[in-house]
Amino acid sequence: MELYLGNYWYLLLLLLLPVLAFFLIRYLKWKKNKREVFADSRFHAALFEKKSGFIKIFPALYFLATLFLIFSIIDLLSGSEEVKTNQRFNNVIFMLDVSNSMNAEDIEPSRLAEAKNLVIQTMQKLKNDKVGMIIFAGQATSIMPLTTDYNSAETYINGVETGSIKIQGTDFLKAMETAADKFKDINKGSRKIVLLSDGEDNEGNDNAAIKLANREGMMVTSVGIGSDEGAPVPVYEFGQLMGYKSDMNGQTVISKRQTEALRKIAESTGGTYIDGNNINEAPDKIIEALNKKASSTESLVKSQNANHYYQYFLAVSIFFFLVIFLFNPKRDFNV
Repeated sequence: MELYLGNYWYLLLLLLLPVLAFFLIRYLKWKKNKREVFADSRFHAALFEKKSGFIKIFPALYFLATLFLIFSIIDLLSGSEEVKTNQRFNNVIFMLDVSNSMNAEDIEPSRLAEAKNLVIQTMQKLKNDKVGMIIFAGQATSIMPLTTDYNSAETYINGVETGSIKIQGTDFLKAMETAADKFKDINKGSRKIVLLSDGEDNEGNDNAAIKLANREGMMVTSVGIGSDEGAPVPVYEFGQLMGYKSDMNGQTVISKRQTEALRKIAESTGGTYIDGNNINEAPDKIIEALNKKASSTESLVKSQNANHYYQYFLAVSIFFFLVIFLFNPKRDFNV
């Protein structure tokens, strides 16, 4: 830790030194002139006490005493410290699948509700990380900028529904492209994505999405929502259940979590796959995965609780003034 003078204007006190030197020189010249007026120089040895070598350094002692007094005042008034700190943080984009298959109820109350709760509970465990939100299906859009305002983020998340994206499907590439755009001003070492999806209705752009993520330095933690056995996909209109999704033959479609696709995206980008069906364990696992490669930045913090050294400067100043007092040169200054 180093001493830092928080307000450099206090250094103007040092201008007192040349002022003091000016008056000392003027005083010594005045005293010499007074002696010359009082008596001729050849009588000075008899009339005035001979100056010792020590007495001659009294002006320098006054100068040094004042100098250290000024140092003590500067440190007392403005002393602070610059403390180097390493802060670990992430820039996290939650990438939430809002395709119709996320309405499946194999995870109560639904896959989408589970995913939204996971995002909220994970954010509640974050500290300095910035978070953003992208929702995607056949298209992708950013609904929240990177922010540390977790309360506002929760409001955004609660308003997400499967109808938020009109074009259906599960296009991971479109989501990655949107994330890359949001990360364009962020260092690659701190670009983190939490992908929450069932992987169903995949558009087949996994490899392209992985390639883009690696090129942009985005590490993906994928969170699988839904069961391997699957469940029918409810179809809603104006909030009313109209039935279940069926194929061209009229058979009810059973939507299953595509674990391998999600695992592939995570492992290929240096991330981790997490089972998101356990709401009690998944948030902690997500935090752990994010912090494995958290970036750090070194910053200088000006501490107001600085180590002050004014007492040492003051002690030196008092010492010089004490020497001047004990060896009082007043009698030498008298004419």
